Amino acid sequence: MDDTEDGAHPDDRADDPADDPDVPPLTALPDALGAEATGAAPVDTPTGAPRASRAGRDMGAAVGVGAGLGVVVVASLFLYRPSFLLVVALAVVVSVTELVRALDKGGYRPPLAPVLVGSLLMLGLAWTRGAAGLVVAFLLTVLAVLLWRLGDGPVGYLRDASAAVLVTLYVPLLAGFAVLLLVPDDGVARVLLFIATVVCSDVGGFAAGVLLGKKLFGEKPMAASISPKKSWEGFLGSVVACVAIGTLVITLTFHGPWWGGVLFGVAMAATATLGDLGESLIKRDLGIKDMGALLPGHGGLMDRMDSLLPSAVVAYLLLAWLVPA
Repeated sequence: MDDTEDGAHPDDRADDPADDPDVPPLTALPDALGAEATGAAPVDTPTGAPRASRAGRDMGAAVGVGAGLGVVVVASLFLYRPSFLLVVALAVVVSVTELVRALDKGGYRPPLAPVLVGSLLMLGLAWTRGAAGLVVAFLLTVLAVLLWRLGDGPVGYLRDASAAVLVTLYVPLLAGFAVLLLVPDDGVARVLLFIATVVCSDVGGFAAGVLLGKKLFGEKPMAASISPKKSWEGFLGSVVACVAIGTLVITLTFHGPWWGGVLFGVAMAATATLGDLGESLIKRDLGIKDMGALLPGHGGLMDRMDSLLPSAVVAYLLLAWLVPA
């Protein structure tokens, strides 16, 4: 989930570390793309994109790009269902590349080639062989990573291999569950529910931030050292929005129990939030602002995938239980 809980700061990319006394400014970090440790406020983001506003991004561009991505996803689902696999595969390849490059700035050297090849294998076997195929492909990819890294010698082997396994688990394995959602006959509806709920989590959080500010829970943020501008009011707005869409779709489209929609909404709001915080934690540790600069107003594609990836797992498991195919 994007950090859209505070109306004045629409996402985590809006968080200026200088606002938090416990987090040093990015210019003071050695990995901030060579920035000198001056302590001065950065003129540009670490990706080189000009800071158009205090939010750190052009909101018009952000909305336009987000809408464009949504059109691509919906079109792939309705025009030719298997084409959604191509969309997921492209997103995974770009996200894996961005994450590996970000880790490289932090001193890690995960091998990229075996992770990319294994990612495509995982998505393909998830579509053709289901969950078992996804798991087998994941294990084969981990083995390939361990063997590939041997060619670079023992120095840093554990560090680099562990980073590559993390990337493999974090991106293609979790993305494989979005493919598993698509497999049943009603897979298009399952994928749309999953994506719509994550979007509603963002929108609900932003709306609550604008309307409530910090009136209910005061000035205490959810995770001050990771995302100072993420508020409990915003999380409450995310839960309400996710419960609303989850209950409507599960009862009207899947004819499931109303309480199932409530459970689904709460779980999705929680995992979307945790996914966003998890990526924010990685970026804080690496001393970077965004994972990339591919998407105007957003940063990298990985910055859009953070809340979707863990939510795909939860959506697949809950829908398999609440409304079996």
